[in-house]
Amino acid sequence: MFEWKEEYCFNIAEIDKQHKHLLEIGKKLYDILTLKDEIDHYDEIVEILVELREYTIYHFTYEEKLLKQHGYEGLQLHKRQHKSFINKIIQFENQDIDEKQMEMKLKMMEFLADWIEQHILKSDHQYKDFLQEKGVY
Repeated sequence: MFEWKEEYCFNIAEIDKQHKHLLEIGKKLYDILTLKDEIDHYDEIVEILVELREYTIYHFTYEEKLLKQHGYEGLQLHKRQHKSFINKIIQFENQDIDEKQMEMKLKMMEFLADWIEQHILKSDHQYKDFLQEKGVY
């Protein structure tokens, strides 16, 4: 589910590197969430959510700075999408994951898969050509 695919590629080295790392974090969460053992994985889930939030903030800051630097007209909408993502991760962190692990697992996986499809493949790709026209590789 969180494997790098050619369709994710921007041919912008730093963006591709950061997106790959986000997918790696998503894969770690997916691996924990799909375990069929009887072990409580609360601590691991919370740790991965924190890592996802922190790295996503780093990535979004980088991306927004790059878009601002080159005068991307859709920046404000893009920033709102980023803020929405961070807020959703914080909501997950603030929920009672321990008592609702199965329900939370499904919600988190659905959210992350949707984010990859809707944001990386659609929203981010809207600025790909723009940055390449500006000479960003």
